[in-house]
Amino acid sequence: MQSSVARLELAVADGRIDPEVAERIRRWLTDPALGKFSGAVAALIDADDTDQLLRLFWEDIPFGTGGRRGVMGPLGTATINSRTIAESAHGLARHLQDTGHTGGRIAVAHDTRNRSVEFARLVSTTFAAHGFEVLEFDGHRATPTLSFTVRHLECVAGVVISASHNPPSDNGFKAYWSHGGQVLPPHDRGIVECVAGSTDIPTMDYDQAIADGHITRLGPEIDQAYRRAVLASRPPAPDLQVPDPATLPGLYTPLCGVGASSVLPVLHEAGFVGVELFQPQADPDGDFTAVPDQLPNPERPEVFGPAIAAADQNGQVLVLATDPDADRLAVAAPDPGGAWRVMSGNQLAVVLLDHLLGRRDWPPGAYMLTTLVTTPLLGVLCRNHGVQAVDDLPVGFKHIAKEMEDRGPRGFVFGCEESIGFQAGTYCRDKDAAVAALLVADVALELHAENRTVWHRLNDIFSQHGRVDEFQHSVFAHGPSGRKQIDRAMDSLRHQPPSSTGGHSWSRVRDYQAHEIRSLPDNRADQALPTPSTNLLVFESNPVHSPMITLAVRPSGTEPKIKFYGFASQLEPGDADTRTAIDQLEQGLVELLQTLIC
Repeated sequence: MQSSVARLELAVADGRIDPEVAERIRRWLTDPALGKFSGAVAALIDADDTDQLLRLFWEDIPFGTGGRRGVMGPLGTATINSRTIAESAHGLARHLQDTGHTGGRIAVAHDTRNRSVEFARLVSTTFAAHGFEVLEFDGHRATPTLSFTVRHLECVAGVVISASHNPPSDNGFKAYWSHGGQVLPPHDRGIVECVAGSTDIPTMDYDQAIADGHITRLGPEIDQAYRRAVLASRPPAPDLQVPDPATLPGLYTPLCGVGASSVLPVLHEAGFVGVELFQPQADPDGDFTAVPDQLPNPERPEVFGPAIAAADQNGQVLVLATDPDADRLAVAAPDPGGAWRVMSGNQLAVVLLDHLLGRRDWPPGAYMLTTLVTTPLLGVLCRNHGVQAVDDLPVGFKHIAKEMEDRGPRGFVFGCEESIGFQAGTYCRDKDAAVAALLVADVALELHAENRTVWHRLNDIFSQHGRVDEFQHSVFAHGPSGRKQIDRAMDSLRHQPPSSTGGHSWSRVRDYQAHEIRSLPDNRADQALPTPSTNLLVFESNPVHSPMITLAVRPSGTEPKIKFYGFASQLEPGDADTRTAIDQLEQGLVELLQTLIC
């Protein structure tokens, strides 16, 4: 051990390992509470495997937009492993106790990813050892089912083991508070502080914990309650002349995740028995072998390739796809020209909100919730129906859940994010692919009777209310050098902003971290921007020009990347060329990135 410590100090002296990284390594080498890992750490030091040590210890894996998420590893502070998962559960348990919850129920769920069962059991035994009553699902479940369960069974908290749409190498720990939404400040900071102070973590034998009643397994009864709640949130049909749901021919793929346990049963109970399961991607598989590139993100049009080919061959008119934990939904359908296309999250949000607003007369005080980087056309639709649009929330559905709690659920109409996250109804406090799929099926059924698709409906909305064209662009930057690269890019955009991009001149930038609006090109602060607080920049063209051009940029809270969101908006009926404008902006961004990210 002493020789390993000496070698570690030499690596620091040689500049091969940063002192902060070395301190994390030293703790895993010498702390008795981490004794089962010390031999493996010592072996890496003795082998002078600096690259592996840096990969495992370059950071303390943070709580981001959706909890802790990252690449799995055998050990280390920068990976998802048995210790970082146990620390996360221990930190949540300790924070619950610190805030007056010395007992109560905690629900635990997991998806189909590799090691998800192992990590869920570790979480359950940690909570049980802290004196909580653990309600653990008897198999994989959708994340929104966990959110529903926290509320339905009056739990003090909930946890789902999932990395959503990330690659097979990843997993994560997503924490929920008693309202069924993801953990927000100040609780996230409290949990992090408790995680940082972790030493010995209590646990107990899993089978014995079940035998003694500390862990209860949840089965089909909670699934039935969840499906009833989703179906009850469905808006009423306008009249009795509704086509038979069984006549809608469609295809659904869970992308090898959990969606066949939630989305498809909801659709079939609603009568959409003509929506079939896409068998090549039906089986749960943590490696996502049958998914193109093994990247199960339904925001990627590539993942739709196999299902679209099958749907086109079989005469089906709709393809639905969910991410592995079934909280996000994407849709593909033939456009008016007959070509299959995948809708963006913004486009689908517009179609769904238009559908909901038209299904009933909404009472005074009704409201819709969305984020700063979601299409501005949602606000136009709301104003035309006398519904308030709250469209300035930070990215992350947890902020939508909090706003819903603060305002009260009675007036809630719809919540959505551009990243294909949607919610209608008040049965949970998270996005849910099942209710989104149900709404899409309702829309598609009406249109199918007229030989039209969701793309026809979107074009109708554009004609009536104005048009928004868009793009999203992400730049991945992995590891410690990637984090620095992202930080440098944000710093450059904040302090040396471009005066124009793709021929579009910027008149101002909204800086939500500095809480100010600055005039461009001189970057002079001339207006306060009190809320929200988030690392987001939004560049805007002159508002009197048409179309209005905006470019938003932010680091991702769940993946090692920086994200750009471009919009060209004509927010009233007109003939502005939004398509050409957005193409110019996207090309200009590509040129900007050549100097910004290097």
